[in-house]
Parts: sequence; structure tokens; C-alpha cells
Amino acid sequence: MQDQNQSPFNALPPVVVALVLVILGIEVVFSLGARGLIGGPEAVGWRLSALQEYSFGAEYVWWMWDSGTWPFDLLKRFVTYAFVHGAFTQTIFVCVFLLAMGKMVGEAMGEIAVVLIFLGSAIGGALAYAVFVGGQVALIGGFPAVYGLIGGFTHLLWLSLATVGAQQYRAFSLIAFLMGIQLLFGLIFGGSPEWVADLAGFVTGFTMSFFLVPGGWARILQKLRQQR
Repeated sequence: MQDQNQSPFNALPPVVVALVLVILGIEVVFSLGARGLIGGPEAVGWRLSALQEYSFGAEYVWWMWDSGTWPFDLLKRFVTYAFVHGAFTQTIFVCVFLLAMGKMVGEAMGEIAVVLIFLGSAIGGALAYAVFVGGQVALIGGFPAVYGLIGGFTHLLWLSLATVGAQQYRAFSLIAFLMGIQLLFGLIFGGSPEWVADLAGFVTGFTMSFFLVPGGWARILQKLRQQR
């Protein structure tokens, strides 16, 4: 019989809970500060200050490339932008995806894989944003990172469909639906270039899963031997 007093977080990989608590904690501080409940008058500007300090900008990449210098203050932004958000609603959606996708990826691949995919997809999304979007609009929020976890989940489903002889393209139904929703909202309310980073995050997560899924390295080596 299931313990009715058991915490729902017990079923989640601890690393997923930790990531959610960090993201939510940052948002709670911003929200309370904006309402004047903590931090005094200067707390109203905490979110703006954090966005200026931790958001990602395409111009940073090209400046580092041209100058040949790679300061930590700019390199950190490839990851830190995923932990700061522009609004409470955006934060909640990111956490919902992180809980759902992180649980499934963590159970199948392990907690280290969750962290690697989350951070790797954030970096992949930022690089794609710099290359294909550019401009002066900053990239913020954890969607590229959680889309990477969606890529990991899609990879697991892709492998599962292959084992039963089903059509593997069905594994991409979720990302097709999400991209379709973004396109629809873009047509109605005005397009946003952030979808480029989201899609790149998905591709990064899906690709990384080839190496992180149990038995992945063995399958890759086997295929390389077969091609010789």
C-alpha cells in the first residue's frame, strides 16, 4: 500500500528537484522584491539587474571571436541565461517541462545525463541564437535547456519504437506540436526569434542522447565497425 504521506518529490530524480528549486527560488526572490516584500526599494530592480548580468547576447560571441579573448563574465552567460526569466509565467512553464521531461530522462539515462543535457542544450541554443539570429535582443529563460530534455525523451521514444518495429518518426510528434504552437502564437501575436534557440536545444539534447543513453556508446562503436 502506498504511503499517503510520501512526498511527491520522492519519485523525482534529486537533480531535477534541485534544478527546479534553484529556478523557482530565483523567481520567488525577484517577485517578492518587485512587490517590496524583501530587499527594500532597490529590490524592485533586481530582475532587471540580473537580466543585464546573466542574459545571453549574440554580440558577446562575435566580440570574443574578433578579440580572441574569452572572459568568464561572458562565457558564463551561455548557461546562466537559462536560470533567469522575464516573468513568473515563463518560469512556471519551464519548471513544468523540467519536472516532466527531467523525470523520464533521469530514470532512463541517470541524473548526470540530465545535467549534461540541460547545460549542453542551453549552450547549443545560445550558439544557434548567435549564429542564426544575432541582433541586440538578449536571450533569457530555460526553454532551450528544457527543449534539450524533450530531445532526450524523444530519443528514448525513438529507440523504443525501433524495438517494436513501429514508425520512428512518431517520436517527433511532441516537438512538432510544440513548434507548431510557437509558430501559431508567432503569427497571432508577433514572431519571436527565441524559437531558434529552442529548436537548437532540442537538436542538441537529441544528439547528446546517442552517447548518454545506456548502451549508446556500444551501438555507435558497433556501427563504426560495420562501416569499415
